[in-house]
Amino acid sequence: MTVTTSTATSSVPGGVAPADLEPRLAAHRGELTGYCYRMLGSAFDAEDAVQETLLRAWRSIDGFEGRSALRSWLYRIATNVCLTMLEGRTRRARPMDLSATAWEPVEASLAARRPEDTWLEPMVDARVLPEAGDPADVAVARESVRLAFVAALQHLPPRQRAVLVLREVLRWRAEEVAELLGTTTASVNSALQRARATLATRPDVDAPPAPLDERHRKLLDEYVAAFESYDMQRFVALLADDVTQNMPPFELWLEGADDVVAWMRGPGRQCEGSVLKPVALNGGPAFAHWKPVGPGGSLVPFALQALELRDGRIHRITSFLDTRLWDLFGIDRTPPART
Repeated sequence: MTVTTSTATSSVPGGVAPADLEPRLAAHRGELTGYCYRMLGSAFDAEDAVQETLLRAWRSIDGFEGRSALRSWLYRIATNVCLTMLEGRTRRARPMDLSATAWEPVEASLAARRPEDTWLEPMVDARVLPEAGDPADVAVARESVRLAFVAALQHLPPRQRAVLVLREVLRWRAEEVAELLGTTTASVNSALQRARATLATRPDVDAPPAPLDERHRKLLDEYVAAFESYDMQRFVALLADDVTQNMPPFELWLEGADDVVAWMRGPGRQCEGSVLKPVALNGGPAFAHWKPVGPGGSLVPFALQALELRDGRIHRITSFLDTRLWDLFGIDRTPPART
C-alpha cells in the first residue's frame, strides 16, 4: 500500500527566517499529525507530538541552514519525538487484539475495563487527510489511516514502524529514511522486510475498504434508522454474520450478529432513544452518538461510532466512549433534533 506525496527532498533555498517560519511550519501540521498518529495510535499523543515537534523546530531554527528540505527536517524531529514517547510503553490495542475469543456471557460484558492509554484511538479525517489531490492518492491515504491498518502498525517495533510509514505510506526513498534514522540503507531495507512480514500476519490489513457507493450509503441510512428506532429486527438484517462489536475502554468485544443484538437488548439497552450524526473518522463512515439520560431523557454525548463495511453489510462496530475526543476534534456537543 502506498500513498504518493510530494518528495521528501523538495528544497528550501537558503535559511528560513524566524518571521517566515510559523506559516511554513503550519503548512506541514496536517501531514505531521497523520505521521505521528500512525506511529502512536493515539489522537491525543499525536497532537502532543506535533506540538513538541513544532516547538523544537522553532527553538532550533538558528541551526537550520536550509541544506536539507524543511519537510525532511521536521520529519526527523517528529520521528525522534515519537520514538522517545514510545520508550517503555505498551502498544495501543483494540479489545480483539488482547483476547483471542469474544466475551462471554454477553450479560457480563461490562465487567472489565482498562485505562484509556491502553486503547487505539480514532482520528478525525480533517486533521490528517488531504482535502484535494489525485483521487487515487487520496483514496490510498484514507486506507492508511483505517483503524485496522493503524492497529496493525502498533504490532511493529517503533523503528520498524517509522521505516514502514516513511517508505510505504509517504514514499520516501530508502536512502532518505536511512539518513533520517542515522542508519544504513541495508538496515532500512531489512527493517522494511520484517515489517511487511509482520503486517502480512495481521487480519484485515489487506482487506480493501468498501467504497461508499450508493449501496453502502443506503446501508448507512438504514443503520441510522434502525439504531435510532431501536428496531432490532431491522438492525440485525444489516449485520454480517461474523460482525464484531467493541467499545473501549471496556475489554468487551462481541462476535456474531446474535451476540451483538443480545447485547443491544441487554447491557446496551440504555442506548434506546439515541441520536446519531455523521462524522468522518479514519477514512471511513462514523457517527457521533448521543444517548438519553436522566429525567426526560436529555441527550448527552456518549460515543464516536466507527463502522467498517463489507459486501453490503456492517462488518465491525467500534464505539469510542472517551468524549474528550469530541472536544479535541471540534465536534459540536449540541445534539441534533430527533427525526
